[in-house]
Amino acid sequence: MSQEYSGDSIVVLEGLEAVRVRPGMYVGSTNAKGLHHCVWEIIDNAVDEHLAGFCTRIDVRLNKDGSLTVQDNGRGVPVEMNAKMGMSAARIVYTVLHAGGKFNNINYKTAGGLHGVGASVVNALSKWMNVEIHRGGKIYRDRFENGGHPVVELKKGLLPAVGKTDQTGTTVTFMPDDAIFETVEFKPDIIKKRMKELAYLNKGLVLGFTEEASGETVQFYEKDGIAGFIRELNKTKDVLHKDVVYLTGESSDIGVEIAFQYTNEYTESILSFCNNINTIEGGYHVSGFKTALTRILNQYARELGVLKEKDDNFDGKDVRNGIAAIVLVKHPNPQYEGQTKTKLNNSDVRGAVDEIVATEGPLFFDRNLEILKTILDNAVKSLKLRKVEEKAREGFLAKASTMTSNGKLAACQSRKPEECELYIVEGDSAGGTAKLARDRKTQAILPIKGKIMNVEKSTLAKIIENVEVASLITALGCGFGEGLGDDFDIRKAKYHKIVILTDADVDGSHIRTLLLTFFYRYMPELIYEGYIYIGMPPLYMVTSGKDVSYLYDDRELEAYRKKIGQKKFALQRYKGLGEMNPDQLWETTLNSKTRLLKQVCIEDAVQADDITNILMGSKVPPRREFITQNAKYANIDL
Repeated sequence: MSQEYSGDSIVVLEGLEAVRVRPGMYVGSTNAKGLHHCVWEIIDNAVDEHLAGFCTRIDVRLNKDGSLTVQDNGRGVPVEMNAKMGMSAARIVYTVLHAGGKFNNINYKTAGGLHGVGASVVNALSKWMNVEIHRGGKIYRDRFENGGHPVVELKKGLLPAVGKTDQTGTTVTFMPDDAIFETVEFKPDIIKKRMKELAYLNKGLVLGFTEEASGETVQFYEKDGIAGFIRELNKTKDVLHKDVVYLTGESSDIGVEIAFQYTNEYTESILSFCNNINTIEGGYHVSGFKTALTRILNQYARELGVLKEKDDNFDGKDVRNGIAAIVLVKHPNPQYEGQTKTKLNNSDVRGAVDEIVATEGPLFFDRNLEILKTILDNAVKSLKLRKVEEKAREGFLAKASTMTSNGKLAACQSRKPEECELYIVEGDSAGGTAKLARDRKTQAILPIKGKIMNVEKSTLAKIIENVEVASLITALGCGFGEGLGDDFDIRKAKYHKIVILTDADVDGSHIRTLLLTFFYRYMPELIYEGYIYIGMPPLYMVTSGKDVSYLYDDRELEAYRKKIGQKKFALQRYKGLGEMNPDQLWETTLNSKTRLLKQVCIEDAVQADDITNILMGSKVPPRREFITQNAKYANIDL
């Protein structure tokens, strides 16, 4: 390696080259998620036209050649000369980073996407891109190849008109570059799911989807917006009132829409969005909603005599128990925590949401007293339940100081959470092997007996009475979790890697699902921050002569059979971790240099909440329907 570091060592990347060199910085990754992020950027540009009041329809088409087209009937990207750059504005939009009409809040009051880098980034990551613009009665076309290089020659800096039209709008077709992306195959189901969500979030917008290869055509439209979204989310639940509470208004140039409905559930579900971006970690808009809702329901409870003078007020958990809510805000200058935009950080949005709930809430409840009474009755029941839970929680806390998990935790020597790992294993046999195989300095082992309870169907009092759940809470050391109390603090987590390591059979899969449900419902921040992992022990060990290989599924076994041909080999199938020798478990599953871990992420909070409720909730028919529809995709362990 050369040690010379001089002026010539500084590399200057021109135009869109930086995007191609470091695509992950712009679209997150080069896998299927990054590929579809390109789709979202082009669609978001069209949705922004709708938010600005100029677009009523967006069509997405998967073409037979593998390219994708997004067409809108908005104003059309400006083709006029940009004085500063000396060329057509349309050419600038697709070839210059940080160029667009979303920075001055004049053309677009609110906008999502990557704010000015989206279209040019997609162009940079494409083999080719075609742009057709209908504007001012004329048709303009531009084409880019090999990562955003223009093909059409400008005339005095302007795109030449190629025809006349009585329409307006923009059509973008692009072919993702297979030299950049690990896969260039668009998934229709992923795109349709996002379009369906956008239809709910943008009342009155029509979104059409077509797949040329199959001939499938589908249209998404929701006249009731997020109120319809709530009905969709609650279709598998028992609701306490039929009509959805819908509040909307504007405060300080911030648009606010809120919809909620109560269900016969033990948990709350609040989904939040800012400018169509799912802020899965919430933010000030969510805290504003919670505060205002608690305040006005307490006021009504006093006025109607539901709460007497001697009674304590409802707390936030009382009034939100069983709620399914969507908080949607449209902010002219959103600020998010982190590159992933998962938490809204504008403090002014809290006051805006509070004001809308405080003014529009009473107007709704005064006209719908039966719904109000139902909600207050639910709050009373929740308050009584909370009192029981508080006693159980106090009892747990009193014992927690003396608890050593379930007595089987093998702690690690290090006290630095960032280097510590907790392996949750199934049973004493696997626990014994893992304790012998581990690195004692950084790896802790927690065996759990049998299956923990399904927290989706349980109250707090029952949850913390469960020995295995209590052991897990104690071992983690970060408090009870958001759903169980206010003392959850991720900074107190003793481990920054929490690995679920279960057997490769049906029971192991069920235990893993129960643990994931617990983390998702009551410690979701551990998932958001990337602390939860799935360990991947091998399913087979094959020995051919002196060669030993570990295979992780049946496909790898089949590939091995083809590779080895007629050679003989010995095959051992591991039904459980306890069947492995400590050195085998270390080599395949615990050694950080050779192991396989899957990090648990939440890419779609809406779908995660829906699937968790269907598969782990108390209603059987939706679960039966889901299993029937998806049985053909299951991997059966025989």
